[in-house]
Amino acid sequence: MSVHDELTSVQRCLDDLYRSLGRLEKQVGGGGLEMRRVRMDADHLRESLGLLREAASTPAAPHRPDLVTISDTPYDITLWTDSDDEGLGARDRHAP
Repeated sequence: MSVHDELTSVQRCLDDLYRSLGRLEKQVGGGGLEMRRVRMDADHLRESLGLLREAASTPAAPHRPDLVTISDTPYDITLWTDSDDEGLGARDRHAP
């Protein structure tokens, strides 16, 4: 099945869920916390399916990472005055 067919199938299932929830609300009552939570979850599913449908309808462009320009100018040496040279030890000490 294609993505469009799958999304249509899921939409039909969600429509069936809404119909079933409507019948259940008539039997149980729609004012309870549990029923409100189930209804909100179904609404979230419907919103998520809409977002998924939008994402599937746009052609997937290859994602290229943004390029970062690195300047060729030397770094300011004062940035490293309080640190040791890695692997070389401190400037005023000698290796054993």
